[in-house]
Amino acid sequence: MDRRRGNLIIAGIFVAVAIGMAGLSFAAIPLYRAFCQATGYGGTPKIGAAVAPGGNGRTIRVRFNADTFPGLPWTFAPDQIEVTVATGDANLASYTARNKARSAVTGVALYNVTPEKAAKYFHKTACFCFNQQTLEGGQTMDFPLSFWVDPAIGTDPDTSDVKVVTLSYTFFRTLDDAEKSGALAKAGPHVGPAAN
Repeated sequence: MDRRRGNLIIAGIFVAVAIGMAGLSFAAIPLYRAFCQATGYGGTPKIGAAVAPGGNGRTIRVRFNADTFPGLPWTFAPDQIEVTVATGDANLASYTARNKARSAVTGVALYNVTPEKAAKYFHKTACFCFNQQTLEGGQTMDFPLSFWVDPAIGTDPDTSDVKVVTLSYTFFRTLDDAEKSGALAKAGPHVGPAAN
């Protein structure tokens, strides 16, 4: 009787470990995102206050990049290639996409900031990322975003040499495509209200 009870306890432990490992595998991406968000690791912009704190007189150049994943029949480009902004001030920018197909196509955008060490100082307060966007055949749509760069970027010894930050967006057909490409693990989190 004692041996049977011991076997049941061991079997219960193995089942609990298996369930725990399965749970951790499902939580891996959200946990990695949370880590990156908190530390700015991997070029993930740090989530900060929704309101810019105001500037300190320093400026920084922000470049904009746009890509589409193969198989998405869209053209996608920033409406501005580069802007010079005052750190701490709220800014607006936009991108434009056009569906080259004859029928409706849905896409989803992810973004990243380089250099990676500056990502924790780049705050997006509204964007079009992580939400499905559907464009009818031949339709063109503007995608606005708002952002600010923390003035602390100039006082941190690791980032005081950064003069240019690049914000890159990539449109995928689905988040599954983004995950398969490895882009989802490096993507910045969605912050603030999404643009439609």
